[in-house]
Amino acid sequence: MSGAAVAAAAPQGRTATGPVAGPWLLGVRHHGPGSARAVLAALRTARPAAVLIEGPPEGDALLSLAADTHMRPPVALLAHAVDDPGRASFWPMAAFSPEWVAIRWALDHDVPVRFIDLPAAHSLALKESAPGEPVEGPERTEKEEEVTPVVDPIRVLAETAGYDDPERWWEDVVEHRSPTGGTDGGAPPSEGAPGDTLAPFGALAEAMGALREAYGDGGQPRDAVREAYMRIQLRTARKEFGDDVAVVCGAWHVPALAARTTLAADRALLKGLPKVRTDLTWVPWTHRRLARRSGYGAGIDSPGWYGHLFEAADRPIERWMTKVAGLLRGEDRFVSTAHVIEAVRLAETLAALRGRPLAGLGETTDAVRAVMCEGSDVPLTLVRDRLIVGESLGEVPDTAPAVPLQRDLNRSLRTLRLKPEASERELDLDLRKETDAARSRLLHRLRLLDVGWGDPVTGRGSTGTFRESWRLRWEPELYVRVAEAGVWGTTVLTAATAKAASQAVAATALSDVTALAEHCLLAGLPDALPVVMKALADRAALDADVGHLADALPALARSLRYGDVRSTDTAALAEVAAGLAERICVGLPSACTGLDPDGAEALRGQVEAVHGAIGLLDTGAEPGTGLRERWDAVLHKLAARDAVAGIIRGRATRLLLDEGRLAEDEAARLMGLVLSPGTPPADAAAWIEGFVGGASGGGMLLVHDERLLGLVDAWLTGVPADQFTDVLPLLRRTFSAYEPGVRRTLGELVRRGPVPEGARRDDAAPATGGFGPGLDPVRADAVEPVLRLLLGRPPEPVEAAV
Repeated sequence: MSGAAVAAAAPQGRTATGPVAGPWLLGVRHHGPGSARAVLAALRTARPAAVLIEGPPEGDALLSLAADTHMRPPVALLAHAVDDPGRASFWPMAAFSPEWVAIRWALDHDVPVRFIDLPAAHSLALKESAPGEPVEGPERTEKEEEVTPVVDPIRVLAETAGYDDPERWWEDVVEHRSPTGGTDGGAPPSEGAPGDTLAPFGALAEAMGALREAYGDGGQPRDAVREAYMRIQLRTARKEFGDDVAVVCGAWHVPALAARTTLAADRALLKGLPKVRTDLTWVPWTHRRLARRSGYGAGIDSPGWYGHLFEAADRPIERWMTKVAGLLRGEDRFVSTAHVIEAVRLAETLAALRGRPLAGLGETTDAVRAVMCEGSDVPLTLVRDRLIVGESLGEVPDTAPAVPLQRDLNRSLRTLRLKPEASERELDLDLRKETDAARSRLLHRLRLLDVGWGDPVTGRGSTGTFRESWRLRWEPELYVRVAEAGVWGTTVLTAATAKAASQAVAATALSDVTALAEHCLLAGLPDALPVVMKALADRAALDADVGHLADALPALARSLRYGDVRSTDTAALAEVAAGLAERICVGLPSACTGLDPDGAEALRGQVEAVHGAIGLLDTGAEPGTGLRERWDAVLHKLAARDAVAGIIRGRATRLLLDEGRLAEDEAARLMGLVLSPGTPPADAAAWIEGFVGGASGGGMLLVHDERLLGLVDAWLTGVPADQFTDVLPLLRRTFSAYEPGVRRTLGELVRRGPVPEGARRDDAAPATGGFGPGLDPVRADAVEPVLRLLLGRPPEPVEAAV
């Protein structure tokens, strides 16, 4: 490294005894607590007249909000294009970020503070460039394009120092040392000699200067444009405030900012840059998002650990182990004070053995695993999620700029007492309560707007229609989704209504419109329903495909059920649903013929879905409509026609039997016909799969009706050997869905064999208790007292003995 380069990279005006003159180029690692402490110590010592920070200049108007009492990091500056809110960028900051520390110091001391990076208007416009598209900037030779790699400067410095882990090297060199060179591991910075507080920045600038000489722009050609803009801003600040200016930026940029260039050369780099209109605001951020490679390109693996190092006034290892112990105790794990003491001793011993100045995250994690987790990684995963990464979600004051839709959402959240949280949680709603019903409508409206805060899940409690369960988790990216949804309206209600109406007009598939109608009912969008219902009626009238109609009907039936519990007028919806059901009843029998196995399986599922939907429609239908009777007639046709696929015939027979619309003797007769020797084994196996396949009680039907089991057993034993291998996969798929207990009982019944013809149960071999045809009076008498108690009926008087 040349002497000129070192002189350019180091802080300006260093003297042996006097103060160090500015400007002070404080190169940092973004989100580094050691860098944050060093910056704070340098600012306290130098007391600059102005502070310049790497960030979008459009955010200058928002800097004063950082001093608001309701602003709590982690937070992020969000910039998005006005005409395309999906094109956005974040500049996140945590309490231990050097930029945040510098902003707060400047605001607390009434020192002007500004952002000096390339404006977001340009950086967002540059995002439109296709990959590999050249950007206005210095010409690069073909040779430079080939050999210049993308450089991780921390990794290069760590490898130069003999470390294989860049994070461990950074901890040893920066995080575990105080700004004055000690290893107090978190002691607050104090007033010190100028040379002491600024020396780390000079050393880091020198190292980065050497890397820039070796790697150029490190494979980031747009950095030249950014650094040109930062140099122009630095010149402007020096004209206004003199040399007493402090610049807080990524250490990689320090050599470029210290380089001597002309103003004309820098302006030439910026000439012709594309530009878009942008809006900026503060949004809450999370520690979990800091753990990803986003924002400043400096994702960290352990934001919770770094936050602890920054906040711990002293004894950081002891305080950390105390936090871990508290977390594990809260999860009902036995962790005593002795565990904490032994874990601290082990961590310090490991650090000494590994030659580290202070126990780092690796040593503390190893100690926690060995002492508090008994060598298990299961509780250690909890420690990582809750403490090492953390679940902190920042807060932003209401005075921060926001799109109208975001403001309306914030008002709704306060009214409904819903608080966005970074951690995943479940929310159970009782739709009979007005507040819970309003919460449900809000969550469904947000889903319609593609703001995926929550997802419906199966509830653990009641399965009634008045119950809803949601899994909620707020991610910072959802603020961008809200901004994108702002094109539909200024409130959540109007935006969801407008988007639903637009989707209804644009939808081409009938099932899409029916799903949209269901969403409108769930979200409480009465103004969108007329448009959706018109589109639904139009699509239903033009669509003659029975499969499409069968896909659409279940969603309509669910919508009618939800409408009942939500007190929604669904008369028009019921009329459309009844029309769909009628058309399905007419067209289904012919649609079930001439199908291949895959088509038959798909239509079997549709028949089941339509059966359940008609059950819902019939429950709320007026007497005399005859919908249930017409559907039963369709099922009888499907069960009796030989041209219908076997799996559909078997399922139709089963549905009729379960509903009590088919006598057991008739079901046995149909099975006997199908399993007769004249039926091809593959067709018979398909019928069996449709009749008793799946986990919907088919196995128990065979267990409790030995006639059906006997028919299946006799047919299976009579299948020719050369055809047995063809039907075996179907049968295995059918019986493998049964629960283990059902399969075991069926095996016992088959092993015992059938009851001899004409013999009574008493005369046969001992049977498995509770199984077989007829009623077991002894077992029934044992259950009767419990049933009477549950029903509140008094026991029958015992007749006096004669």
